[in-house]
Amino acid sequence: MPLTARLVETVKKSGRYGDGHGLYLQVTVGGVKSWLFRYERNGREHWMGLGPLHAVNLREARERARGVRQQLFDGLDPLESRRQERAKAAFEATKAVTFKEAATAYFDAHQSKWRNAKHRAQFLSTLNEYVFPTFGNLKVSDVDLGAVLSVLEPIWPTKTETASRVRGRIEAVLDWSTVRNLRAGENPARWKGHLQHVLPARGRLAKPVHHAAMPYTDIPEFMAALRKREGVAARALEFTILTAARTGEVIGAQWEEIGSSADVWTVPSLRMKAGREHRVPLNEHAAKILQNTPREDGNPFIFIGMRSGGLSNMAMATVLRRMGLSDVTVHGFRSAFRDWAAETTAYPNHVVEMALAHTVSNKVEAAYRRGDLFEKRRRLLAEWGRHCAAGKLGSHRKVLPIRSE
Repeated sequence: MPLTARLVETVKKSGRYGDGHGLYLQVTVGGVKSWLFRYERNGREHWMGLGPLHAVNLREARERARGVRQQLFDGLDPLESRRQERAKAAFEATKAVTFKEAATAYFDAHQSKWRNAKHRAQFLSTLNEYVFPTFGNLKVSDVDLGAVLSVLEPIWPTKTETASRVRGRIEAVLDWSTVRNLRAGENPARWKGHLQHVLPARGRLAKPVHHAAMPYTDIPEFMAALRKREGVAARALEFTILTAARTGEVIGAQWEEIGSSADVWTVPSLRMKAGREHRVPLNEHAAKILQNTPREDGNPFIFIGMRSGGLSNMAMATVLRRMGLSDVTVHGFRSAFRDWAAETTAYPNHVVEMALAHTVSNKVEAAYRRGDLFEKRRRLLAEWGRHCAAGKLGSHRKVLPIRSE
């Protein structure tokens, strides 16, 4: 017998009450009522929910059951059709995500992979400068070749290196969006087999970037002038030169990285360009800087910035500018060390390269990577420290451009 509206409202006993043609009212032990549709397909029984009683009344449940029977008559599986419809609706909803939203989500998920704070900040800053104004508010599913080229073509001839990085970042965001089902199809920002046929190769446009370096013969005099300057940034720069380290390694240095004897600085892999822990032997001049550097309670950094934490990325470069050396870079002192070692010492190339924490590409030299040649590097940096401390103030120098690492 078909159900009545009164029975539907008043029945309390748990069970399933048939209305005919596959429609059932289900009452749970707790008194919750909902609609079910029973059907068989390929010899298997299926139960399909049609909604709770408080949202679907008897008349509406019969209409829904009629729609399910029509699907069965047309050879469709009602449950599979529902799953497909829900998946389609979910995909359509996600397609409303803008490129800017997708880029921000990608950055939040991947920012830990950038060990260098400067590089981490550059990801969103370059997109904010070059990409977001053009198609940041465009649905990420609608970003096509035209949108990508509208960003890249104006800057590719004059800012090739920056444009290349922007392209790579767009490609990464779009790849992530594809995996997250926010878009479909080929990546319009991919280079190989695609944009390489539209944009000229970087090698034809971009000139090598050079870091200005001071000749090693002028280092002693410069260091004498630097030692007379006060301030944490000046001491950090002096320490950087004495250890032949990179800027990011020094500004992130913490007291816990200094050995108990204060003659070894162990830089963790997360802050190294090559991703490998690096032990730095500290010569007497570098060790003396640490001995005279005050500590701040609750601050783990060796070189303390104006605000809480370590120095900014530009602090040491600012010291150079204030000394009238705007044409010299902090990074260039590593090349000065390399030239000094090659021209005035007899240390093998692999020892010098290891002191610089370079990745050795030559297979023969790479064999020495089984150890870190610490004692040889200690003697090398001790000699470098004596060279740096040998100067007196006076007029000096010219600046030579050298290739970047």
